[in-house]
Amino acid sequence: GLLEPWIDLKCPGILLFLIGISGNFYHHFLLSKLRTKGSKDYKVPKRGLFELVICPHYLFEILGFLGISLISQTLYSFSTTLGTALYLMGRSYAAKRWYISKFEDFPKE
Repeated sequence: GLLEPWIDLKCPGILLFLIGISGNFYHHFLLSKLRTKGSKDYKVPKRGLFELVICPHYLFEILGFLGISLISQTLYSFSTTLGTALYLMGRSYAAKRWYISKFEDFPKE
């Protein structure tokens, strides 16, 4: 019983979702390669967008959710995307504080 959206955003939404899911997968792959087998130490990620963003896998996850929101164009999907973005922004801030506390050479900005 919902009205059709004024603008069809399915194609940009699908593209954004694919970019988001691919970037998320790639950065999780980079994280998985940081430790050698049996190692328990933690290293600061350096490749991909880790030089620019604390948690690029979170950024790409938000982009994936935004893509879903553009595809469905409902208040529910936009609310879920907003909630997810706020949650992941908080997690990213906590990760930054943890990096700064554990690694002396980690840039504060």
